[in-house]
Amino acid sequence: MKTVAIVLSAGTGRRMGGKIPKQYMELAGKPVICHSLEVFERSFIDEVILVCGEGYEEYCRKELVIRYGLSKVVKIIEGGRERYHSVYRGLMASGGCDYVFIHDGARPFVTEHLLERCLHYVEKYGAAVAAVRASDTVKIEDGDGFIKETPDRAKVWLMQTPQVFGFKMIREAYGKLIADEARLKNAGVSITDDTMVAKMYAGVDAKLVESSSRNLKITTPQDMVIAEALCRIDDN
Repeated sequence: MKTVAIVLSAGTGRRMGGKIPKQYMELAGKPVICHSLEVFERSFIDEVILVCGEGYEEYCRKELVIRYGLSKVVKIIEGGRERYHSVYRGLMASGGCDYVFIHDGARPFVTEHLLERCLHYVEKYGAAVAAVRASDTVKIEDGDGFIKETPDRAKVWLMQTPQVFGFKMIREAYGKLIADEARLKNAGVSITDDTMVAKMYAGVDAKLVESSSRNLKITTPQDMVIAEALCRIDDN
C-alpha cells in the first residue's frame, strides 16, 4: 500500500497582515508549515508533495526540505488561484498511490495518531475527514442577517484536515470539477473543501474522524498567539 500527502502552502494569508504568508512565519523556532511536514516525515506516509505559492519553490527547497531534512518531500510545485486548483495540481503531480492525504500547511498540530485513524477509516469507507463537533450553538441566517433556523448541534461538525481519499476516485472527481468550474462560478457555488468534491463528482460521503480543537488552522494573529501557547505547553 502506498500513501501520499499533498500539503498545501499556496495561500497568501492576507488576514494575518504580515509580510510573508502565514505558513512561513516562525512558530517555536521554525516555519509553521515545518511542524506538520515533520509529522508526515515521521509517519507511515510514503511521499509528500508540497504545493507552494508562486515564487516560493526555491525557498521551500532550501529553507524547509534541505534545512530540516525532509526526505519524503519528493516534489515542490506551484499552486493555483484557488485552493481547489492547488489540490488538483498536487493530484496531477503525483505518480499515483492507494490513498492521498490532503492537508493544509497552516495546521501545524496534526498528529501521527490522527493520520493513523484517518487511514483506518479511509481503508474502510473510501473517504475520511478530520473534524470536531461544534461546541457552540449554530444558527443559519435568512440572508438578511436574521436567524432562520437552528440546526441540531449534536449533528454539526467543523471540518479540518487531513481529508483522505482513495487516490483514483478523488483525482477523477477533481478532473470533473475542473471541467465544470465555469458552470459552478456562474451558479455562485464555492468549493471550500475536498469532501464537497468527492460528494458532488463521485457520490462518495466521507467518514467523520473525531479530531481535536488543537488541530487548529492559523488564519489570524490571534490564532498564532494560541499556537505559540500550545507549543510552550508542549515544551513544559
